[in-house]
Amino acid sequence: MRRNKKDLPILQDLLIVDAGAEGMAVGRHDMLVVFVPFAVPGDIVDVKLTKKKKTYAEGKIIKINKLSPLRTQPPCSHFGLCGGCRWQNMRYDIQLAFKQKLVNDSLQRLGGFDFPEPKPIIGSKDIFHYRNKVEFTFSNRKWLIHPADHVEEKEMNGLGFHLPGMFDRILDVDTCYLFESPANEMRNRLRDFCQEQDFTFYNPRTHLGFLRNFIIRLASTGDLMLIMIFGYDSPDDIDKTMQFLKQTFPQISSLQYVINTKKNDTITDLECIVYSGLPYITEKMNDLVFRVGPLSFFQTNSAQALILYQTAFDMARLVGDELVYDLYTGTGTIANFIAHKAAHVIGIEYVEAAVADAKINSEINGIRNTSFYAGDMAKILTTEFILENGRPDVVITDPPRAGMHASVVSQIEEARPGKIVYISCNPATQARDIALLEQTYKVTAVQPVDMFPHTQHVENIVLLELK
Repeated sequence: MRRNKKDLPILQDLLIVDAGAEGMAVGRHDMLVVFVPFAVPGDIVDVKLTKKKKTYAEGKIIKINKLSPLRTQPPCSHFGLCGGCRWQNMRYDIQLAFKQKLVNDSLQRLGGFDFPEPKPIIGSKDIFHYRNKVEFTFSNRKWLIHPADHVEEKEMNGLGFHLPGMFDRILDVDTCYLFESPANEMRNRLRDFCQEQDFTFYNPRTHLGFLRNFIIRLASTGDLMLIMIFGYDSPDDIDKTMQFLKQTFPQISSLQYVINTKKNDTITDLECIVYSGLPYITEKMNDLVFRVGPLSFFQTNSAQALILYQTAFDMARLVGDELVYDLYTGTGTIANFIAHKAAHVIGIEYVEAAVADAKINSEINGIRNTSFYAGDMAKILTTEFILENGRPDVVITDPPRAGMHASVVSQIEEARPGKIVYISCNPATQARDIALLEQTYKVTAVQPVDMFPHTQHVENIVLLELK
């Protein structure tokens, strides 16, 4: 007979000994590994189990018996509910130490190949207000922090972040410390305006509602992009909303909207309509200028992005006569960043709008030794493509969290570049991909970079050289 969750035990005086994947802290009870959110190594806690398997369990803290000396006071009032920065109660130097450990463990346990000791992680100068992009979700099913017997329908409307593990519940946030203050003011005033207008907030279960999402991009140049995503086309209400934003926040340099009638939130296949201003914002990196469109990928921590790319560039040790392939090039940031030290750089990217931006970025920076191609990486990077464009001397790859498709890894190995610089936001999939190259390449350098303070995420750069 299946055991009810209410029957699961309480573990008393559980010592938290580690910080694990997905931001979970780790304790051990007999032979059981227990994953606990919002705990810090060194805490001694009572934990109510919410899930129990043969070798592991999950639970939540019901009492803290002893505070860890590694703790710090989180400034965010939403900490403990919002899953965006689960390590905000941990000292930053300790966060860095656990990220360093995560990189080492991933390469060692999941990769199984030889590698030199990773260099000390490069921390972020700014540990708050560092994000340049944030996406909020409208919902008519906000999480009630203090449940009441009766709640008016309008009181269920919220604008904020998804609660961890709940696709249909939104935490209505007041202040988030990961991005600059204009975004907080914009979100709060927009929410109040939409409430006053009696606009419908989206219901993810019924897929009904006028207001869906709200995206802000803030460039280091001061440029500000705002994108509204509406659930259906209602010209008068759209105009009313966009006029409110334009008049209330005149500093917006690119004001756009999208009509998304699909049952998912992705907008990469939809038209972004410019309501006012320019169709892009401008970022700067050293002496280079980059145009970033609404669908373009750009690292969310601008200051650390410069350090990340400079580190990758230094690892590549270009001398000037190399053909470089930049895979998953996005808006061509890396390609244009390294072009001055290469004979030619070829960038490949899935999002066509990003490739269009990449070409413009080369043009406005006077860079003439780059070429860009749009399409599925596994379909573009073929033997025929390499025969036509030339065998790369260096490959720089910066794939999404899922890593590279096995056919892409195989094609890189077949091309046999002298060096591969692999940038990853997921050391686990990075280790998996590198293991497939082990027979042909050896790892000669590992450099973690922290792009995301207060989260468990870490960027890692690995240099592979042909054996």
